[in-house]
Amino acid sequence: MSKPLAPLTPAAPALLTGCFDGISLEELNSKAAMLERLDNKYIVTGETLQAAVRYLAEHFDILEIDGERRFTYDTCYFDDERYSSYFSHHQGRRKRMKVRVRQYVEAKLCFVEIKLKALRGSTIKKRFNHAVEEHGRLDKQDFTRILDTCTEFYGERLYGSLAPVLNMRYRRMTLVAKQGGERMTIDGDLSFSHADQTLDIAQDAFIVETKSSNGMGIADGILRRFHQHPTAHCSKYCVGMAALKLVPRYNQFLPALRRLGLAAAA
Repeated sequence: MSKPLAPLTPAAPALLTGCFDGISLEELNSKAAMLERLDNKYIVTGETLQAAVRYLAEHFDILEIDGERRFTYDTCYFDDERYSSYFSHHQGRRKRMKVRVRQYVEAKLCFVEIKLKALRGSTIKKRFNHAVEEHGRLDKQDFTRILDTCTEFYGERLYGSLAPVLNMRYRRMTLVAKQGGERMTIDGDLSFSHADQTLDIAQDAFIVETKSSNGMGIADGILRRFHQHPTAHCSKYCVGMAALKLVPRYNQFLPALRRLGLAAAA
């Protein structure tokens, strides 16, 4: 579907990851797996993140694996021929889902991941193992499990046959609250790709996502201290589809595109 994305370069400015205490993946999952949560997304600059780090470090640990604290995510998103997943998000439909195959590069792990929107706007994520060498592809068993997950959750099939439509790569830092029950992810070095098109995001732009039980976690309070407010309609999948001009309508995502410096591209 698309050519491999270029190797990532370090984000600038470098974030002060050394301010945090490290936590293992096992400890993180025991404290805050967060497969059901309320999410807020923010688009912030590196300068703002650096200013917020000392406050965040009082309350959060950082995921550390083999001495590394930033990890590469390769993701392939799937949609049907009418881009039903994209447009259900654009139109704000209550019943909607996203399907992706995500490779956790350094960990050499790969999963099919399904994100569903539940009542109160909470997000449910379900996933199952996938062979690394099959990244970007779904087989018949995968399609069956996706269909079963959708019909079990919503009582109906939402979309038609799925095919790969967008590749995405970024580097992520994951914070988990010391008291548990809350996570925060910081994504930088974002790059979107489709066929022979590739679009890189400015290195000083970061997408920050807070995940808590009520959408008003410690991280949200710290970001508000720096006059940061959630950016509505900030799905990376939908932003990438709009920025690469793969869809004819994207007005809902214009605020996010502008904050990422992509409005001209769209």
